[in-house]
Amino acid sequence: MSAASREAEGPPRIPGARATHGERLRIIVAGLIARYPLGGMAWHYLQYVLGLAALGHDVYYIEDSGEWPYDAALRAPAYSADVNVPYLAGLMARYGLADRWAYRVPDLDGPRWFGMSDARRRSVVASADLLIDVSGTVDRPEAYRGVRRLAYVDTDPVFVHIRLARGEPRLVERVGAYDVHFSFGERVAECMPAAGHAWLPTRQPAVTSLWRSEAPPRPVYTTVMNWSSYASEVHEGRRYGQKSVELERFLDLPQRLPQVRLELAAGPGHRERTPVARLRAHGWRVRDAARLCPDPERYRRYIQRSKGEWSVAKNGYVAGRAGWFSERSACYLAAGRPVIVQDTGFADDLRRGAGIVPFSTLDEAVEAVREVERDYARHAAAAREIAEECFRADVVLRSLVQRAVG
Repeated sequence: MSAASREAEGPPRIPGARATHGERLRIIVAGLIARYPLGGMAWHYLQYVLGLAALGHDVYYIEDSGEWPYDAALRAPAYSADVNVPYLAGLMARYGLADRWAYRVPDLDGPRWFGMSDARRRSVVASADLLIDVSGTVDRPEAYRGVRRLAYVDTDPVFVHIRLARGEPRLVERVGAYDVHFSFGERVAECMPAAGHAWLPTRQPAVTSLWRSEAPPRPVYTTVMNWSSYASEVHEGRRYGQKSVELERFLDLPQRLPQVRLELAAGPGHRERTPVARLRAHGWRVRDAARLCPDPERYRRYIQRSKGEWSVAKNGYVAGRAGWFSERSACYLAAGRPVIVQDTGFADDLRRGAGIVPFSTLDEAVEAVREVERDYARHAAAAREIAEECFRADVVLRSLVQRAVG
């Protein structure tokens, strides 16, 4: 595709976008915004699209997982996209991307595409410089070999690497179809089998201008979580489990901090049901995540109105020490909200003594909350500073694109 034709189409109009000089690439972002129409999932992928557009790239969003949509109301697969397609279309239109998305939905009579016309979608794929598959969502990456470079972004380190080491045929084939591999596990190469790939560190990009809020927060520390998302994995005799394993170790935290409000916006759990009554009996405020923040706006507002985040990580991340850091926590930081999070071995530049306060034991968690309470203003300012320096979309994505295209 010529530079002239790229310029003629023009980039999407993104609120707060700051175009930068440099080579303008045609980039496809692949994700799961429509399949899981939930606020946090939308921001996870959308910030890649918005951040790349702000850098001046010609950006498109394509969702091609080959899986049935999820019905957030029924909390089960939906064999119709009647809710999911309008949800995605509305979100894309809100950010100037109305003609820059495509979504493939399974159908009993064969898959159906929504969004861009078939001709335009094929043209975009044939002329794209880079496809960034966030979370390995693309069903058949080999179908995108017309793109100059394919980049795989592993957002679930340890678990993915154990499955690769075990040699799961379809996963090995899919991951092997990509030219370059990134991971949210910034130290995963030090602690897990490489499975034949060089894993490059990356982080969640945050469009920080969209998260700033001057409104005073509620006096409550929150998080948005799933008790259990999928089955544990076993590697070399060691079990790598879900958040349920870790949160059990901190059940008594509210009783140790009677003056502090701790709230879990929790999903129902998949492999294990969220034990709402037992959590409440230990002093936790438990709310329904799907009702509380079902769309991007309410999810953002929930984070902005929180005093900060308190959260455990999946047991696999903690045990694996791969340096994973949550995409959700990056959003709290961008909103100027301190995060008190379980230590996964994350990078040294995130350990500044303020803004991000890690813990490993119950006693450390108690002291971490007290530390933030003692000097909240300092921790809030540090949170925003870390977001700007370490997670701001232009910083994260410029590095990712440069390494991906070689």
